[in-house]
Amino acid sequence: MSQLDLACEAEISTRHLSFVETGRSAPSREMVLRLAESLEAPPRETNLLLTAAGFAPSFPERGLDHPAMAAAREAIELLLAAHAPFPALAVDRHWNLISANAGVTALMNVDDPSLLEPPINVLRLSLHPDGIGGRIVNYGEWRAHILERLASQVRISADPILSALHDELAALPSPAGASPAMGHADYGGIAVPFQIRSEAGVLSFFSTTTVFGTPVDVTLAEIAIETFLPADEATARALRG
Repeated sequence: MSQLDLACEAEISTRHLSFVETGRSAPSREMVLRLAESLEAPPRETNLLLTAAGFAPSFPERGLDHPAMAAAREAIELLLAAHAPFPALAVDRHWNLISANAGVTALMNVDDPSLLEPPINVLRLSLHPDGIGGRIVNYGEWRAHILERLASQVRISADPILSALHDELAALPSPAGASPAMGHADYGGIAVPFQIRSEAGVLSFFSTTTVFGTPVDVTLAEIAIETFLPADEATARALRG
Protein backbone atom coordinates (compact mmCIF):
# COMPACT_ATOMS: atom_id res chain seq x y z
CA MET A 1 0.00 0.00 0.00
CA SER A 2 1.13 3.55 -0.62
CA GLN A 3 1.42 5.89 2.33
CA LEU A 4 -1.62 7.78 1.05
CA ASP A 5 -3.67 4.58 0.73
CA LEU A 6 -2.78 3.48 4.26
CA ALA A 7 -3.51 6.93 5.70
CA CYS A 8 -6.94 6.96 4.04
CA GLU A 9 -7.69 3.41 5.21
CA ALA A 10 -6.66 4.21 8.79
CA GLU A 11 -8.39 7.62 8.66
CA ILE A 12 -5.31 9.60 9.68
CA SER A 13 -3.34 12.33 7.91
CA THR A 14 -0.47 11.37 5.64
CA ARG A 15 1.68 13.85 7.61
CA HIS A 16 1.07 12.02 10.89
CA LEU A 17 1.62 8.64 9.25
CA SER A 18 4.88 9.92 7.76
CA PHE A 19 6.02 11.10 11.20
CA VAL A 20 5.20 7.67 12.69
CA GLU A 21 7.00 5.88 9.87
CA THR A 22 10.19 7.96 10.22
CA GLY A 23 10.19 7.91 14.02
CA ARG A 24 9.48 11.62 14.46
CA SER A 25 6.23 10.76 16.24
CA ALA A 26 5.56 7.90 18.66
CA PRO A 27 2.22 6.17 17.95
CA SER A 28 -0.24 5.36 20.69
CA ARG A 29 -1.29 1.77 21.28
CA GLU A 30 -4.62 2.54 19.61
CA MET A 31 -2.82 3.91 16.57
CA VAL A 32 -0.68 0.80 16.24
CA LEU A 33 -3.78 -1.39 16.41
CA ARG A 34 -5.56 0.80 13.85
CA LEU A 35 -2.62 0.57 11.44
CA ALA A 36 -2.37 -3.20 11.97
CA GLU A 37 -6.07 -3.59 11.22
CA SER A 38 -5.76 -1.44 8.09
CA LEU A 39 -2.85 -3.59 6.93
CA GLU A 40 -4.83 -6.76 7.74
CA ALA A 41 -1.91 -7.91 9.85
CA PRO A 42 -2.45 -11.31 11.50
CA PRO A 43 -2.23 -11.58 15.31
CA ARG A 44 1.46 -12.56 15.38
CA GLU A 45 2.45 -9.56 13.23
CA THR A 46 0.20 -7.25 15.24
CA ASN A 47 2.01 -8.36 18.41
CA LEU A 48 5.36 -7.61 16.75
CA LEU A 49 4.18 -4.12 15.79
CA LEU A 50 3.01 -3.44 19.34
CA THR A 51 6.27 -4.70 20.83
CA ALA A 52 8.30 -2.57 18.41
CA ALA A 53 6.31 0.46 19.54
CA GLY A 54 6.97 -0.30 23.20
CA PHE A 55 3.62 -1.86 24.11
CA ALA A 56 2.64 -5.27 25.44
CA PRO A 57 1.32 -7.80 22.91
CA SER A 58 -2.43 -7.80 22.39
CA PHE A 59 -2.94 -11.46 21.46
CA PRO A 60 -1.93 -14.39 23.71
CA GLU A 61 -0.11 -17.40 22.27
CA ARG A 62 -1.14 -20.60 24.02
CA GLY A 63 -0.29 -24.17 23.08
CA LEU A 64 -3.07 -26.51 22.00
CA ASP A 65 -2.63 -28.38 25.28
CA HIS A 66 -3.64 -25.26 27.24
CA PRO A 67 -7.02 -25.65 29.03
CA ALA A 68 -8.33 -22.51 27.30
CA MET A 69 -7.83 -24.24 23.93
CA ALA A 70 -9.97 -27.26 24.78
CA ALA A 71 -12.98 -26.03 22.80
CA ALA A 72 -10.78 -25.24 19.78
CA ARG A 73 -9.20 -28.71 19.92
CA GLU A 74 -12.64 -30.27 20.05
CA ALA A 75 -13.79 -28.16 17.10
CA ILE A 76 -10.79 -29.28 15.04
CA GLU A 77 -11.44 -32.95 15.78
CA LEU A 78 -15.14 -32.55 14.97
CA LEU A 79 -14.33 -30.97 11.60
CA LEU A 80 -11.85 -33.71 10.73
CA ALA A 81 -14.25 -36.48 11.76
CA ALA A 82 -17.17 -34.89 9.88
CA HIS A 83 -15.15 -34.92 6.64
CA ALA A 84 -14.68 -38.71 6.75
CA PRO A 85 -14.35 -40.85 4.70
CA PHE A 86 -12.52 -38.14 2.75
CA PRO A 87 -9.03 -37.08 3.95
CA ALA A 88 -8.68 -34.04 6.21
CA LEU A 89 -5.86 -32.77 8.39
CA ALA A 90 -4.95 -29.81 10.59
CA VAL A 91 -1.53 -28.14 10.38
CA ASP A 92 0.31 -25.33 12.13
CA ARG A 93 1.91 -22.33 10.42
CA HIS A 94 4.98 -24.38 9.46
CA TRP A 95 2.90 -27.20 7.94
CA ASN A 96 3.53 -29.57 10.83
CA LEU A 97 0.73 -32.06 11.39
CA ILE A 98 -1.53 -31.36 14.36
CA SER A 99 -4.19 -33.99 13.72
CA ALA A 100 -5.65 -36.04 10.87
CA ASN A 101 -8.60 -38.32 10.22
CA ALA A 102 -8.49 -41.93 9.05
CA GLY A 103 -8.73 -40.86 5.41
CA VAL A 104 -5.28 -39.28 5.69
CA THR A 105 -3.59 -42.04 7.68
CA ALA A 106 -4.74 -44.59 5.10
CA LEU A 107 -2.68 -42.76 2.47
CA MET A 108 0.49 -42.36 4.57
CA ASN A 109 2.39 -45.45 3.42
CA VAL A 110 6.05 -44.40 3.12
CA ASP A 111 9.42 -46.03 2.42
CA ASP A 112 11.23 -43.91 5.01
CA PRO A 113 9.58 -44.27 8.48
CA SER A 114 11.57 -41.27 9.78
CA LEU A 115 9.26 -39.02 7.76
CA LEU A 116 6.45 -40.09 10.09
CA GLU A 117 8.32 -39.19 13.27
CA PRO A 118 6.84 -36.12 15.02
CA PRO A 119 6.75 -33.39 14.08
CA ILE A 120 5.45 -34.63 10.72
CA ASN A 121 5.79 -31.95 8.06
CA VAL A 122 3.04 -32.68 5.55
CA LEU A 123 4.69 -30.80 2.67
CA ARG A 124 7.96 -32.71 3.11
CA LEU A 125 5.97 -35.94 3.36
CA SER A 126 4.08 -35.24 0.14
CA LEU A 127 7.10 -34.29 -2.00
CA HIS A 128 9.83 -36.55 -0.61
CA PRO A 129 10.61 -39.45 -2.98
CA ASP A 130 10.71 -41.79 0.05
CA GLY A 131 7.45 -40.32 1.37
CA ILE A 132 4.26 -40.41 -0.65
CA GLY A 133 5.87 -38.49 -3.52
CA GLY A 134 6.54 -41.70 -5.41
CA ARG A 135 2.81 -42.46 -5.48
CA ILE A 136 1.64 -39.04 -6.69
CA VAL A 137 0.55 -39.47 -10.30
CA ASN A 138 0.87 -35.78 -11.23
CA TYR A 139 4.00 -35.21 -9.14
CA GLY A 140 5.47 -32.40 -11.26
CA GLU A 141 2.24 -30.44 -11.25
CA TRP A 142 1.65 -30.96 -7.52
CA ARG A 143 5.26 -30.05 -6.69
CA ALA A 144 5.00 -26.79 -8.67
CA HIS A 145 1.75 -25.96 -6.83
CA ILE A 146 3.26 -26.67 -3.38
CA LEU A 147 6.42 -24.65 -4.04
CA GLU A 148 4.44 -21.71 -5.43
CA ARG A 149 2.12 -21.72 -2.44
CA LEU A 150 5.03 -21.93 -0.01
CA ALA A 151 6.94 -19.16 -1.82
CA SER A 152 3.88 -16.93 -1.50
CA GLN A 153 3.78 -17.55 2.26
CA VAL A 154 7.49 -16.72 2.52
CA ARG A 155 6.97 -13.43 0.64
CA ILE A 156 4.15 -12.43 2.97
CA SER A 157 5.63 -13.59 6.28
CA ALA A 158 9.43 -13.53 5.76
CA ASP A 159 9.40 -16.57 8.07
CA PRO A 160 12.91 -18.11 8.09
CA ILE A 161 11.56 -21.59 8.87
CA LEU A 162 9.19 -21.49 5.88
CA SER A 163 12.00 -20.11 3.73
CA ALA A 164 14.30 -22.99 4.74
CA LEU A 165 11.50 -25.48 4.11
CA HIS A 166 10.94 -24.05 0.62
CA ASP A 167 14.64 -24.37 -0.21
CA GLU A 168 14.74 -27.91 1.16
CA LEU A 169 11.71 -29.03 -0.86
CA ALA A 170 12.93 -27.31 -4.03
CA ALA A 171 16.19 -29.28 -3.76
CA LEU A 172 14.51 -32.69 -3.34
CA PRO A 173 15.04 -35.09 -6.26
CA SER A 174 11.94 -36.16 -8.13
CA PRO A 175 10.85 -39.78 -7.70
CA ALA A 176 11.84 -42.14 -10.49
CA GLY A 177 9.42 -41.84 -13.39
CA ALA A 178 7.71 -38.77 -11.96
CA SER A 179 5.58 -36.80 -14.40
CA PRO A 180 6.72 -33.29 -15.41
CA ALA A 181 4.66 -30.24 -14.47
CA MET A 182 1.82 -29.92 -16.96
CA GLY A 183 -1.61 -28.32 -17.14
CA HIS A 184 -4.71 -29.93 -15.67
CA ALA A 185 -7.07 -29.80 -18.62
CA ASP A 186 -9.19 -32.63 -17.21
CA TYR A 187 -10.39 -30.21 -14.50
CA GLY A 188 -10.94 -27.21 -16.72
CA GLY A 189 -7.98 -25.30 -15.30
CA ILE A 190 -9.98 -24.32 -12.21
CA ALA A 191 -7.86 -26.11 -9.60
CA VAL A 192 -4.75 -28.25 -9.19
CA PRO A 193 -5.78 -31.84 -8.44
CA PHE A 194 -3.96 -34.17 -6.07
CA GLN A 195 -3.76 -37.61 -7.69
CA ILE A 196 -2.31 -40.54 -5.78
CA ARG A 197 -2.00 -44.27 -6.43
CA SER A 198 -3.66 -46.50 -3.86
CA GLU A 199 -4.83 -50.08 -3.44
CA ALA A 200 -8.18 -48.87 -4.77
CA GLY A 201 -6.59 -47.36 -7.89
CA VAL A 202 -5.77 -43.73 -8.65
CA LEU A 203 -7.57 -41.34 -6.30
CA SER A 204 -8.10 -37.72 -7.41
CA PHE A 205 -8.82 -34.84 -5.03
CA PHE A 206 -9.39 -31.11 -4.85
CA SER A 207 -8.13 -29.45 -1.67
CA THR A 208 -9.69 -26.65 0.36
CA THR A 209 -8.35 -24.68 3.32
CA THR A 210 -10.35 -23.66 6.38
CA VAL A 211 -9.20 -21.23 9.09
CA PHE A 212 -10.85 -19.92 12.23
CA GLY A 213 -12.82 -16.79 11.39
CA THR A 214 -12.39 -14.69 14.55
CA PRO A 215 -9.30 -15.95 16.39
CA VAL A 216 -7.95 -13.96 19.34
CA ASP A 217 -5.04 -16.31 19.99
CA VAL A 218 -1.88 -16.45 17.87
CA THR A 219 -1.78 -20.27 17.80
CA LEU A 220 -5.42 -20.57 16.79
CA ALA A 221 -5.04 -17.92 14.07
CA GLU A 222 -2.26 -19.94 12.45
CA ILE A 223 -4.01 -23.32 12.34
CA ALA A 224 -5.27 -24.40 8.92
CA ILE A 225 -7.52 -27.35 8.18
CA GLU A 226 -6.81 -28.90 4.80
CA THR A 227 -9.65 -30.99 3.43
CA PHE A 228 -9.56 -33.14 0.30
CA LEU A 229 -12.72 -33.63 -1.74
CA PRO A 230 -13.08 -36.30 -4.43
CA ALA A 231 -12.52 -34.84 -7.90
CA ASP A 232 -14.39 -37.67 -9.62
CA GLU A 233 -17.06 -40.22 -8.87
CA ALA A 234 -14.57 -43.13 -8.94
CA THR A 235 -12.62 -41.57 -6.05
CA ALA A 236 -15.77 -40.87 -4.04
CA ARG A 237 -16.98 -44.44 -4.59
CA ALA A 238 -13.64 -45.94 -3.59
CA LEU A 239 -13.44 -43.95 -0.36
CA ARG A 240 -17.04 -44.59 0.64
CA GLY A 241 -16.35 -48.29 0.14
